Amino acid sequence: MPDLFAGMVHNFLVAFGVIVGASVFAGVGAVIINRPPLKTMLEIARSLKIWAMAVALGGTFSSYAAIEKGIFAGEFKSTLKQAIYVLTALSGANFAYMVIKLIQRCGELWGN
Repeated sequence: MPDLFAGMVHNFLVAFGVIVGASVFAGVGAVIINRPPLKTMLEIARSLKIWAMAVALGGTFSSYAAIEKGIFAGEFKSTLKQAIYVLTALSGANFAYMVIKLIQRCGELWGN
């Protein structure tokens, strides 16, 4: 069970970090090329959610192979574990997107 929890924390934070890091650096790039940084950050965060999930899962097909093994070989514990990892990574990416959205809303409030 501790291994499952450690994997969940790892997947959540990796997906979160991919979205936040990419958004922040996209915002810096937008400032350099004289574009609206908050709008750029939100667009990048929105478009990278699925990729952040793939990165958090390792960027390989090992998760999908484990799910296939669970379905066709009857190892349902492996399938459940991978499903939890996928949901955790997706949660991390969505939470990071909400943080970027919050930054944009705060920028709108402070800018006016």
